Amino acid sequence: MASRRRIEESAWVSEVEKAVRDEAASAEEAARWRRHSIYRVPACIKDLNRKAYQPQVVSLGPFHHGEPQLLPMDAHKRRSLFAAAVGDAAERLEGAYQGLGDEWRGEAFVELMVTDGCFLLEVMRTASGWEANDYDADDPVFSAHGLLYTVPYIRRDMLMIENQLPLLVLDRLLAVETGKTENDDLINRMVLRFLSPTAWPLATGVGLALHPLEVLRRSLLYGPTPAPHRAPLESPPDDIIRSAEELYDAGVRFKRSQTSSLLDIRFHGGTLHLPPIAVDDTTESMLLNLMAFERLHAGAGNDVTAYVFFMDSMVDSARDVALLAAGRIVQNTVGSDRAVAKLFNGLSRDVVLEPQGALDEVHRRVNAYCRKPWNRWRANLVHTYFRSPWSFLSLAAAVFLLVMTVMQTVYTVLQYYGDDSEPS
Repeated sequence: MASRRRIEESAWVSEVEKAVRDEAASAEEAARWRRHSIYRVPACIKDLNRKAYQPQVVSLGPFHHGEPQLLPMDAHKRRSLFAAAVGDAAERLEGAYQGLGDEWRGEAFVELMVTDGCFLLEVMRTASGWEANDYDADDPVFSAHGLLYTVPYIRRDMLMIENQLPLLVLDRLLAVETGKTENDDLINRMVLRFLSPTAWPLATGVGLALHPLEVLRRSLLYGPTPAPHRAPLESPPDDIIRSAEELYDAGVRFKRSQTSSLLDIRFHGGTLHLPPIAVDDTTESMLLNLMAFERLHAGAGNDVTAYVFFMDSMVDSARDVALLAAGRIVQNTVGSDRAVAKLFNGLSRDVVLEPQGALDEVHRRVNAYCRKPWNRWRANLVHTYFRSPWSFLSLAAAVFLLVMTVMQTVYTVLQYYGDDSEPS
């Protein structure tokens, strides 16, 4: 009996030790997940628009390295290579890539990081004019002529989520080059100036961004983050966001926000304030990759996705785009208003929103305003009779004739009764 009890205790101890080992393995796996910041886009997302996630000119990092259409740029990468040590950060850099293949572990990966990092630094410096361009005039990439035609494609490829290079690489390269270790703000500013020269400057002292895509995201979401609104549990679910044309017919006016931050969306006094957005050939790919990053990176937030969903709900037709363009909110450089409407309508397929987001309160206020009949009647009056000076003059003339007719009638009646009241 004692022997059997010892066997049972031994089995129990083995199970506990196995559970402890599994828990330690789970903790290690969770730590590895937290290091991820560059992801392979799942097929369910990529199949909606494969071109939006496919680099065209240059590969950065291992995911698209060696693809035939990107090989011509590799020779130019090696021209900007110099000896720099990032070996001590290799584990962190490898951890940034989700699902990195075993073939990339070790020296090959470090060499790739150094090569791509040096190339990116050289392109950004040369294109920004920070350093004198002493390349030959016929250089296919780094000359003024080469940069003119190559940089727009490099910018676009730098915003592909599968084509990201950790900015930690640039930090280590600059530390070797300059001897300075505090380069976070310099790198963030350099990358943003290259990606979007007219963007609002980033806040300083907030740390090095993960990669170029996050730099752009920070620039689009600058300013204080609105606190999420928590509706009472007993409040009924609200209806969908109306289109811009429906809101206009209900009396809502559209006004350009004072900033271009995607967080700067407010509704007050019947006016919906929206940040300006320039819609061009790169807008669709940029927003899709930003949304994919928010979807795949835990803790990134949902702000770009919420903005895209809000705009998609408002833009259903060319008429909606025209209304927003009239308010200088949408700057259309892709052609017809119908093309812009089609672009927005294709962005939010299979989108998942965080519950009770910051835009929910704007949504509730807009819909509450639209439900009041007086706002719709007043809007109908304004749109019908105050759209142009001629319609206003016609209304004024009609009112004047009506008043004169009433006054004449009253005068006639009063005169009639006054005559009857006089003594014979």
